[in-house]
Amino acid sequence: MKLCRFQLLLLPAGESLPLPRYGVVRGETVREVAGDIFEDWQETTREWPLEDVRLLPPVTPGKIVCIGRNYQEHAAELGNVVPKEPLIFLKPPSSVIGPEEPILLPSISRRVDHEGEVAVVIGRRCSRPAAEADLHRYILGFTCLNDVTARDIQKADVQFTRGKGFDTFCPIGPVIETQFELAAARVECFVNGQRRQSAPATEMIFSVDVIIRWIADVMALEPGDVIATGTPSGVGPLAAGDVVEVSVTGIGTLRNPVAARES
Repeated sequence: MKLCRFQLLLLPAGESLPLPRYGVVRGETVREVAGDIFEDWQETTREWPLEDVRLLPPVTPGKIVCIGRNYQEHAAELGNVVPKEPLIFLKPPSSVIGPEEPILLPSISRRVDHEGEVAVVIGRRCSRPAAEADLHRYILGFTCLNDVTARDIQKADVQFTRGKGFDTFCPIGPVIETQFELAAARVECFVNGQRRQSAPATEMIFSVDVIIRWIADVMALEPGDVIATGTPSGVGPLAAGDVVEVSVTGIGTLRNPVAARES
């Protein structure tokens, strides 16, 4: 099932602001749901063609926890050793944008890279789970994510916060797939239609179970939190005017234009 968060392009009578709504995408139609997608919800009878809605980031995460160097070839392409334990860092919620929103390149960076990833969306609170716990019960679903990175700033600072934390540096979407098959998924990234990244998700060094347990032993994961599981090799620069697409088998394609940020 593909869950989304959306706004209507044409406001219904009596609405003065385009209210965010949750829905289920079925083909070229989105049907609104009532209730809390992290608790109890049900589909309503209200539905619209996808062309009549604007897809928003499918969640509003309290935190985005990222896993660095989780594909061996990506670690090698940047001259890094493969970590012996999951390497985690955070992106701020203010960096989140949705499909079709522009990634804005800061003037202080000479190189901003794409990093296509599959991301986990947490569905229920997870804190220091028991050794025998089924960690999949904490997952709402999976989505696409672009861990946009100012590579020169990341290298200069050594730690990752500034280089990965600019506004618009975390596109997420277009939907949350609740019945995702990780074993069958391929993570790909295209720039202006040319494929730059492509790898099976099974090439991750640390599995989703290992990642969730590692993070949850440090910090509680809350409903709506997002975990970026790492990027395959092939990361490369973006320029104003580019269009970047992150595709994950079974989820869909996250598409964002790229523009220079106004000073």
